Amino acid sequence: MKNAETPVVKLVLYGAMSSLGSALMAEFLRRQHEVIAILDDLTALEPLPGLRTKCGDLLNATRVRQSVAGGDVVVCLLDAPGLPMGQEQPENLGLESREQLQAVEALIAGMGEAGVRRLFLVGHFEVLDQPEMEGREPRRSAEAILGALQGSPLRWTLVNAPHSVPGLTLEHFREPAGSLPSKLDEPVQRLTRVAAGIADELRLNLHVSEHVNFVC
Repeated sequence: MKNAETPVVKLVLYGAMSSLGSALMAEFLRRQHEVIAILDDLTALEPLPGLRTKCGDLLNATRVRQSVAGGDVVVCLLDAPGLPMGQEQPENLGLESREQLQAVEALIAGMGEAGVRRLFLVGHFEVLDQPEMEGREPRRSAEAILGALQGSPLRWTLVNAPHSVPGLTLEHFREPAGSLPSKLDEPVQRLTRVAAGIADELRLNLHVSEHVNFVC
């Protein structure tokens, strides 16, 4: 039962099928918020109260506008496998650098048209703090994304992608703490803390137009 005093947040999530995506869904649902997972396959997730799925295409601004309409905040995991790229697209293992910039540009345009302003963008942005990466492709890609966001009207936060393990599902993050085998319990608890950190950043309106790293 929802607490009537808890404001409901509608989270639009790109990257729901990743381990961190599963942690974010579990955390926001635990806080009695609503989650809209943008997927190519609408049957990929088991139905749960508060969880909806919608089709989308992260590389198309019009499809982004349609997908995020009615949401309060968008979280996009740029390094997640299987990001939605339209039903006509083959299964993808992840976005290349140019595709990541294209996705961010589509998010900026689509969210702007839909009137959704808050964005958390999770990716390998630690290179922005590494002077030795100056001029290298990962650094140039991250700088291009940062530049696009700085010139946009969005209220954005860049989040360094945490170390993760593949294969963790929503069910892993719904288990009581300490109930999983030790090799799974540590990454589940670590990603749970990252997901809680993102939810707290949103609730407290922290680090807007900044680059953050969660040390867990």
